[in-house]
Amino acid sequence: MSTAVPATTAKKGVGLRSERGPVLAAVMLSTGLVALDSTIIATAVPSVVRDLGGFSQFPWLFSIYLLTQAVTVPLYGKFADVLGRRPVMFFGIAAFLAGSVLCGAAWSMPVLIAARAVQGIGAGAVQPISMTMVGDLYTVEERARVQGYLAGVWAIASVVGPTLGGVFSEYLSWRWIFFVNLPLGAIAAWMLYRKFTERVERSRHRIDYTGAALLTFGCTALILALLEGGVAWGWASAPSLLIFAAGVLALIAFVLVEQRAKEPVLPLWVFTRRTLVGGSLVALVVGAVMMGLSSYLPTYAQGVLGTGALTAGFALAALTIGWPLAASLSGRVYMKIGFRDTALIGSAFIIAGGVLTTTLGPDSSIWAAAGSSFVLGIGLGLAASPTVVAVQSTVGWERRGVVTATNMFSRSLGSAVGAALFGAIANATLAGRFAHPPAELAGKLPDSVDATSLVLGGHADHSAAAGFVRGALADATHNVFLALVGVAVLSVVALVLMPRKTVQLEFLD
Repeated sequence: MSTAVPATTAKKGVGLRSERGPVLAAVMLSTGLVALDSTIIATAVPSVVRDLGGFSQFPWLFSIYLLTQAVTVPLYGKFADVLGRRPVMFFGIAAFLAGSVLCGAAWSMPVLIAARAVQGIGAGAVQPISMTMVGDLYTVEERARVQGYLAGVWAIASVVGPTLGGVFSEYLSWRWIFFVNLPLGAIAAWMLYRKFTERVERSRHRIDYTGAALLTFGCTALILALLEGGVAWGWASAPSLLIFAAGVLALIAFVLVEQRAKEPVLPLWVFTRRTLVGGSLVALVVGAVMMGLSSYLPTYAQGVLGTGALTAGFALAALTIGWPLAASLSGRVYMKIGFRDTALIGSAFIIAGGVLTTTLGPDSSIWAAAGSSFVLGIGLGLAASPTVVAVQSTVGWERRGVVTATNMFSRSLGSAVGAALFGAIANATLAGRFAHPPAELAGKLPDSVDATSLVLGGHADHSAAAGFVRGALADATHNVFLALVGVAVLSVVALVLMPRKTVQLEFLD
């Protein structure tokens, strides 16, 4: 394995002059901006549904956020390599905070979904540019330690986020979960403004807006088809087939455009290197698994076990406690046995944690749910961190933004597809159960999956209708967890594509 040169070395007239400590603190705060929102909303969804209605639409609170985040990440990566990291980061923080204000003021589920889309546009810049800045400032050996620091942000958010979400939902209002982002974002922006400076040699560039539009439309169409298939229309119906076809055709057109674009928004060469392809596929799986658990473990805890939002939040917190612990240790491991083998160990933990979730039922304890979540977090930490560092270590400054953005794009896309896929599974299961209720409950249940509002929020309802809904929700979450195991197995297949030894600082042609 070759020795890495300092990441701050100038490339083609582009240099970086910063105090690393304060900049790292600002990057951690910026990451916390996204991490806090990701964990805080999961436990508040039942409260939002009770207030605004629309349980069948709640997966869109995750998928629209992740969709807009995913499709904007490649564009931000390109801008970061052209304009520098600083202006892109500031724009992302501003857009995220604007979306937070709109979310807090939402008066209906469609309005909240639209506001979450604005948040996603901002998050699309914050997370990948934060990771890119770490790649700029620290060597491969140092990144192991810094990755642990960044992962630790998720640990803090895992405790603070669900706790605030539960407290706000039960004692104040769920709207405060969005307003709490404002002071955190302001501090992060101020610190970056004061401490982070860079020199970028400006030249004329041509942004691939056609490619960006095709990528956005194609991904949106596929997400829509996955989310509404089997609910709003049948899987084999004309609307479903047409939307799927439109999405596929748009993505095919996107590939053709990228082949001819002078400066493609998502360069196709990132799909020709084994390390980059394997890393992107692992990120896809990590995003889907993380979203499946964070979306449905709180729903299972509240709707099936009957816990409150606060208790459900602590169960989910185990995921993002295990993740940073494993990420912090992964650096020592991958410097000894390599990136791929470390990630393979992580995949084994992911699969084991997924299997544990399938054993959860109506009689399980909240500790069993938290234990499954913790094991999954260990696996995600051991799989995600080594693959990100491996991807960054294969290129220099000029292309680090692109490859990091591509990896983050894959994770965001995996989360968006996971939210849609798991949402489709849950909605289809609930719709099937509610379509055939027991004779004594005929006419006593709502016709849609919004009947789940009878058991969400930890209310002690022992009626026959609530018992039936609780059983239906148990079946739905069980099916989601089964699908989660299937997705986790794919991480092993993805890692096989990665070479066992990764050549560092390989400048791509």
